[in-house]
Amino acid sequence: MNTVTLSSKYQVVIPKEIRETIGLKAGVSFEVISYSNRIELVPLRPMKDLKGILKGIDTNIMRDDDRI
Repeated sequence: MNTVTLSSKYQVVIPKEIRETIGLKAGVSFEVISYSNRIELVPLRPMKDLKGILKGIDTNIMRDDDRI
C-alpha cells in the first residue's frame, strides 16, 4: 500500500508506481469525489481517448414488456 502526506499547502504527490500504472502525465485534471471519510481522484480524459473503451460490451438488456 502506498501512503502520501498532505503538505502545508494541502498538496499530495501521487506515487510514481501509481502514475506509471495509470498512465498519468503532468497537467491532467481530476474530478474529486468525497465519500464519507475518503477521497477519490478520477482523471478526466478527453473524449477522443475514450474511443473504443467499451469494445465488445454486451448491449443486450432485458426490458419490461411495456417498454420499447
